[in-house]
Amino acid sequence: MSSPVHSFTYLRSSALAAVDGTPSLGLQTCGGLSSRGLTPFPRFFDGFLTAPEAAAGGLLAVADVAAARYYQPLRPGSLDPVVTGNGDRLRFESFSACCGVHARLDVLPAGIDGEMFGTGTTNVDVNTPLREALAKVGGADPLHLAVGPDDVTVTTFDGPVVEKKVPLPERWLRGFAEVQVISGGFDLRAELSAGEAVRFLRALPKGTRQALWAIPTGRALRLTARPQPGAVCLPGPDRLQALNRLLRHALALRVYGPAVHPRSTAVSSAWELELPGMRLTLTLSPDPARGFSGEGAVLTGLASETGAADADLISALLAWEPRVEIGELAARSGLDTERVRAALVRLGTGGRIGYDVAEAAYYHRELPYDTGRVERMNPRLRDAHTLVAAGAVTLSAAGERATVRSGERDYALRLAGDGSCTCQWWAEYRGGRGPCKHLLATQIVRGRTGRADSADTVAATATTTREANR
Repeated sequence: MSSPVHSFTYLRSSALAAVDGTPSLGLQTCGGLSSRGLTPFPRFFDGFLTAPEAAAGGLLAVADVAAARYYQPLRPGSLDPVVTGNGDRLRFESFSACCGVHARLDVLPAGIDGEMFGTGTTNVDVNTPLREALAKVGGADPLHLAVGPDDVTVTTFDGPVVEKKVPLPERWLRGFAEVQVISGGFDLRAELSAGEAVRFLRALPKGTRQALWAIPTGRALRLTARPQPGAVCLPGPDRLQALNRLLRHALALRVYGPAVHPRSTAVSSAWELELPGMRLTLTLSPDPARGFSGEGAVLTGLASETGAADADLISALLAWEPRVEIGELAARSGLDTERVRAALVRLGTGGRIGYDVAEAAYYHRELPYDTGRVERMNPRLRDAHTLVAAGAVTLSAAGERATVRSGERDYALRLAGDGSCTCQWWAEYRGGRGPCKHLLATQIVRGRTGRADSADTVAATATTTREANR
């Protein structure tokens, strides 16, 4: 199936030039969403970067990931990175063409000295001549940065523009939805000093796709072939190569991942390199051959039938904050925190929510994609709704077990905890790539039953109250 073609249109090419003797990096933006709505060429920032050489290397690292295909590397990618202005910081993001690595450079308040003009999200042009120029940036000279053109108000569309038309894989869009849910389950597992970080990263084995495990030992990390409690999965060490160009600027390396046990299979992890006034984070899928798009982490949130209305409510409350506070959204919306999180998952399917492991917080971004697009693209969710419509789900009286009729077979489900199923999907992945269609269908039916029971309880309480008042 062919991928849709996405068009990036810029007023001119991004370039690094000298202005009054000072290197000036002009990053051109294309159409995006901002606090002012749809904007053809939004302008986010104009000022100086406090660590020029590290910033140039960070931008190159994000661009390197966008151009890389770690699985089947003979076919390079060509997507322009995404930039978000969050009021006090800039975030540059990309996915690898194979969708197995997510890169994000956060330029924090300490890393910028200038004026933030607005908030929003768009793509930035990072072309080959610009990459060559960024590679030559040294640390002695100041570096001026402009994100977005400064002459949009006097520019007409009669003049020349730069247009790129590139295939935009649907799985790349789904990756934005999946990675924020997956990384939301990470905790900090290890922190290395600059020296230990350099030693560890330079000693990583090359050319292996085997999942290794990094175990904290004192102030260092030790690699092993087997998981154990406290370890962090390193699936495909070669996928950390983008960090290498920044090692001389590293202040620390922090590693994040989910809790594991001795029988754990490979899982995702995040590797954050602290830089002067910046952070570069690489999040890895569980295997080089697995893109984030197929992990299924969003499915449970999408199966909630209250999610769409909740997402609309939460969407109206988002305001481009650097940190999206769950408790504050719950208080302002009247929803409990579980429903707020489910709503954020749904908003994440349109790329509108990201997750920052360093701050253990969500952040707001806006991509020009339909929020429901990922839901429609997901075959397991579509199949689950088909099963529900066919009346294929039968719940036990206690609600702890279920049977789902699919095709010519009945599948038995246990609903305690994360649930389990007797189908082939569950036997192969055991929940490691999200719930199967039978569990999803059961979750939908249980949700409907719960709402009906709640409505019956409210009605009964109201009747009792009326009778008591007679």
